[in-house]
Amino acid sequence: MADDDKPPVNVSRLKVHIDEHLAAGVYANMVMVHQTDSEMVLDFLFLQPGQPKALLRSRVVTSPRHIKRLITVLQDQMSRYEQIHGEVKLPKPPEELMH
Repeated sequence: MADDDKPPVNVSRLKVHIDEHLAAGVYANMVMVHQTDSEMVLDFLFLQPGQPKALLRSRVVTSPRHIKRLITVLQDQMSRYEQIHGEVKLPKPPEELMH
């Protein structure tokens, strides 16, 4: 679709209030995704090297439609990041994490 064919976008600024306890964020180095027919659950985990158990840091429950939008935004942001910083190469994940 050419840029001229896109519908006009109503651009407005969204004001976001961030509570103090959320402002610092949390670190996660792993994510597990669960799904039903109507929702998707993203469990963000911290797995300390050498430890057999991960700590759940945050859980996000949302709709498949929002996940689709998130994927689009993340792909765009990763493309921009790699244009500036170079390609991010992924190591091959351990087999036991792929099941």
